[in-house]
Parts: sequence; structure tokens; C-alpha cells
Amino acid sequence: FLRQCRPPRVVQFERRFETPAGRQAQVDFAQFKVAFSDKPGVTRIFWLFSMVRGHSRWLWGRFCPTQDLQTVMRCHIDAFDAMGGAPSEVLYDRMKTAVIDEDAEGIVIYNRSLVALLDHYGALPRACRPYRTKTKGKIERPYRYIRQDFFLGRTFRNADDLNRQFREWLDTVANVRLHATTQRIVSEHFAEEQPALTALPAAPYNAVLTIERRVSHEGMVSVGGNLYSVPDATRKRVVE
Repeated sequence: FLRQCRPPRVVQFERRFETPAGRQAQVDFAQFKVAFSDKPGVTRIFWLFSMVRGHSRWLWGRFCPTQDLQTVMRCHIDAFDAMGGAPSEVLYDRMKTAVIDEDAEGIVIYNRSLVALLDHYGALPRACRPYRTKTKGKIERPYRYIRQDFFLGRTFRNADDLNRQFREWLDTVANVRLHATTQRIVSEHFAEEQPALTALPAAPYNAVLTIERRVSHEGMVSVGGNLYSVPDATRKRVVE
């Protein structure tokens, strides 16, 4: 009866968005709770930084204790080195270390330090539309795969052992599998894509990371969870 009365449901099919070779990489973090065997009974939060190639789906990642800017920049440098080149653009979620704000006209304001790093490698930042998870589906989907195929059922001695096992899994499982969407072996597909990447610059990226801190009434600033005193002659409320 309901089938006769209910109006017909029109299904809107979607066109899968694919990027050309060398065009785009997607970046995101995912949270993992892990208990290391060298400190039983203690559960820690680690963040998996991942970068996936939009064309070949080649994956790079590292488990990190924090998501701070220094960690993000170091992971970018090591990911580009592992790829042997850089993409034309890097797509980000609205992570605070990449996207600082958006003005009234919709212009995205990116972190200057991250923009300087990408400029060194010839890449541009690009931000996802808010609440539009489909835009970064290529980096979202691997996290379920990583949890089920790598993370569950394993034991890790410490953070170094966690990343060692993860690198081995990437090299022997994830990046040599037949990808369900592309129907290509990921490593072979990436080998074809690699010439389209921007070549690595001759000089490594070196930067001094500067941060601003507000001076407390007691004349202290907080850096990395520690308090440091400033000279009595400091009159500024915010110091670099």
C-alpha cells in the first residue's frame, strides 16, 4: 500500500572526482588510542598524520604525539622526500595549523609558516569547503582501512615501534595492494605518476619557527607546557 502511495524517489547519481597525475595530495589527522607494552596500563593519544596522492592513492603517514605546527611541517618535508617530489596543491581539512580563518568574503587565510614551506616546494594550499567531507574522501577512507587492517590486533612496544611497524605495513601491504577504485596496483600507479610531480628543490627547507606568547602577571610565558620567566624590563604583553 505504501509503495503505491509514496511518491517515486529520484536517486541523484554522483560523478566521482578524480585528479590528474601530480595535481593534488590530501592531508588530514586521525586520533588513535594506544597502550605501549613498555608502559602497560597507560593509554595514550596519538595522531596519525597522513598524506595520500589523489591520482594514484599512494599513502604516507606517521603517528605523532601532537598536532602542532612543528609536527605538521616536519611531516610535510618527510612526506615530500618519500614521494621524491611535491604535488601542485595540497588539500586540507579546516585543521588549525593550516587554516587560520576565513574573512567575510569567503577568502581563506592560511598559516604563513605552512604557506612558506609549500612555496619552497612549489605547491599551493587548498582548503575543503566546511562540512563537505566528500571533498576529501581520498584521505578519509584510508583511516578505516588502517584501523582494521593495521592497527587492530597489534601490540607496540613504544612510539618508535609503532611507526616502524606502520612503515613496514605501508611498504608491504597498503601501497602494493590492488586499489578497489582505480583497479591498479598502488605502487605501480604511483611510479607512473611520479614524473608529473614537481622536482624537489636543491636546498632543504630550513626555517625558524616563531610563536607569540602572552606574558602573565607573574612575568612568565608558557612554551611547550613549561613556564619561562621574562626580563623585568619587558613591558610588552605579547612577546615573540
